Amino acid sequence: MTEFVLVAGAWLGGWAWDEVVPELRAAGHGVHPLTLSGLAERRGVPAGQQTHVRDIVEAVERRDLRDVVLVGHSYAGIPVGQAAARTADRLARVVFVDAVVPAEGASFVSSWPEGRAGVEASIAAGGGFWAPLGADDYAGQGLDDAQIARIVGGSTPHPGATLTEPAVLTRPLDGLPATYVKCLLDGPDPGEDVAALLAAERWRLVEMDTGHWPMFSRPRELAGILLDAAGPVG
Repeated sequence: MTEFVLVAGAWLGGWAWDEVVPELRAAGHGVHPLTLSGLAERRGVPAGQQTHVRDIVEAVERRDLRDVVLVGHSYAGIPVGQAAARTADRLARVVFVDAVVPAEGASFVSSWPEGRAGVEASIAAGGGFWAPLGADDYAGQGLDDAQIARIVGGSTPHPGATLTEPAVLTRPLDGLPATYVKCLLDGPDPGEDVAALLAAERWRLVEMDTGHWPMFSRPRELAGILLDAAGPVG
């Protein structure tokens, strides 16, 4: 039995996986949707980036999970990638869902495509938190109105320190067994950093014809990809 640890991106909590979880459990696996410190029902808990890494590592170690598939969506790819390196002896695979991957000494805002200034300004204006997106920001991502309303209604401000602090890698990511899920409505190609990792022997690419939030727009398809990742690949 595989143990899936699911971590959603900025502004979201474990609730974001509600439509994916039943598919994985129906296949006989353990499933652990995780809310990171400072978000959703854990709002108010102080958090930096290494707090989020510890959240993930402790979730694996506290439950003594083995044969783990760590799943990180969007921002969560940064703490999940670091946690995967620290729990490699328990890891079956790490799956990055349209995610940012960590690089030693780099932060989330380091690779923000519009430049870090906009995110940092939002954090400053929000008292140390990155304000959630509005409904209009989800246009063109394969989501219907109800799905957008669900995301917007459940989102909470994201702790700014998690976005600006640098990553610390204990081992190179290219040595880990990994799947990168590219959501094509959010851009047809992975970034240069991901493309370089995909050249590694144990990495593979899967494409989804949907937007950046596939746990809402295509939950069953995403669950199928995660189940495939749990198989004997790499």
